[in-house]
Amino acid sequence: MALPNGERGGERRDFRTELAELTKRLDEAERYLQIESRRAQRQELEQEAARPDLWDDPARARTVTTELGRVSDDIARFDDLVAALEDARVLDELVEEADRSGAPEEALEEELGHAVDDLHRRIAQLELQSLLSGEYDDRDAVAEIHAGAGGTDAQDWAEMLLRMYERWAERRGFSVELDEVTPGGEAGILSATFIVRGRFAYGLLAAERGVHRLVRISPFDAQHRRHTSFASFDVIPFLEDVGDEVEIDEKDLRIDTYRSSGAGGQHVNKTDSAVRITHLPTGLVVSCQNERSQHQNKARAMQILAAKLAERNRQERRAELESLSGERAEAAWGNQIRSYVLAPYQIVKDVRTNLETGNVDAVLDGDLDRFMEAELRRRRSAATATA
Repeated sequence: MALPNGERGGERRDFRTELAELTKRLDEAERYLQIESRRAQRQELEQEAARPDLWDDPARARTVTTELGRVSDDIARFDDLVAALEDARVLDELVEEADRSGAPEEALEEELGHAVDDLHRRIAQLELQSLLSGEYDDRDAVAEIHAGAGGTDAQDWAEMLLRMYERWAERRGFSVELDEVTPGGEAGILSATFIVRGRFAYGLLAAERGVHRLVRISPFDAQHRRHTSFASFDVIPFLEDVGDEVEIDEKDLRIDTYRSSGAGGQHVNKTDSAVRITHLPTGLVVSCQNERSQHQNKARAMQILAAKLAERNRQERRAELESLSGERAEAAWGNQIRSYVLAPYQIVKDVRTNLETGNVDAVLDGDLDRFMEAELRRRRSAATATA
């Protein structure tokens, strides 16, 4: 039976100490998130947004309004926590007064327990934001999944990963735009490209970049033997307008149109409008098949190509090649960042952080935040140690 919110292990909770700890964490968050600087920034952005000639430059207007929205959201989120913490302090005082009067109020104490638990959760989310301070961390993301070693099992695993990230995005309130899926021969998919839209989508998904390993009894093996298969996940920041970073010459492009076909079920829009664009100087290839028309598919493919070229340019400008894109390894033995074992026992273990859980079903259903946060904290510690 679950314990009441006012008890832990048979002992009454020390709400006064917990509230002091939460106050300290929130004060620290105010400093590292630079809330006061952001209030000044919001005022400047509001003044610029109010200019009557703002939309004479649509690109600049979108930048200003987007940034204003993000800054305002950060401040509102912090202020809401300050108010919730103050409400919890008032509740704590009421509980203390009830105890002193000799008439403890259990319902009031239970309400305080829920409030403190909610503050722990919300402040933890705020602290996670401090780990996402990279130049593009708060942007949307272009993600790719590719089946690796393992044949049909690997293709099925790639489709399982696609579902896992779709479910993760849904849990966080993000949207997913599936742009291209190449079906597998018997089952699953060979590859998929999709855009995840939501604040910090790129920063969070960057922690997932690498090879993912699955061990299970293969549903495609008539002898029911255990198989190991691999799939890779990669991600780059998606920016709506990268015109200042890249110029694409139409003469450098080969554009092919084709009809989506084969297995793929709900993922594939079977029309004659699918578009594949090859950037001849670099060999980069992007495809899009899920928009309503050939024109829309081409426009989306061009956006993704521009994002990839911008990422390539950023890599070339940096001393450390992997600062944004991470190391790309072959999707095979010895290169995995995480293992998902379904047989003979059940466990998901991250090789980089050693974080593990036995609830494999929850992870495959999108419960990934703890793995992302652990990897982001590991990277922060590594960067601090080498600074």
